[in-house]
Amino acid sequence: MLLLLGTLGIGAWSMPIDSLSATALVEVTELLAHPDHYDHQVVTVSGRVTSFQLATNRDGHPAFGFLLQDTAGTVKVIGLGKADVREGDYVLVEGIFSRLRQAGRAIVYNEIKATSVQSMTRMNPDLVG
Repeated sequence: MLLLLGTLGIGAWSMPIDSLSATALVEVTELLAHPDHYDHQVVTVSGRVTSFQLATNRDGHPAFGFLLQDTAGTVKVIGLGKADVREGDYVLVEGIFSRLRQAGRAIVYNEIKATSVQSMTRMNPDLVG
């Protein structure tokens, strides 16, 4: 994940990490079933954070990455800045979905470049199982 975070550009990350717009919620399963439909589109998904990592990009800016799991699938989430989430948190993520991108010699599939990450656990812990 650290190698992938080093390939991010700065220009696309001017949006705050803590505000969500009114994009319709899409299930991870739907993204994985129809990746061409959502490719390069703004999506909002929810799920549980796993494999959370903090990093620094090539320009020295903080970055993060994690896997977002729902009941039937997993997508990668990356972003610049600091995400106020922890391993196991249930979160809402808004960002640009990419069905694939070139990262050096590797190809990364099914990834969201997050523009917003919010912990549902911290918003209202009683609503999260």
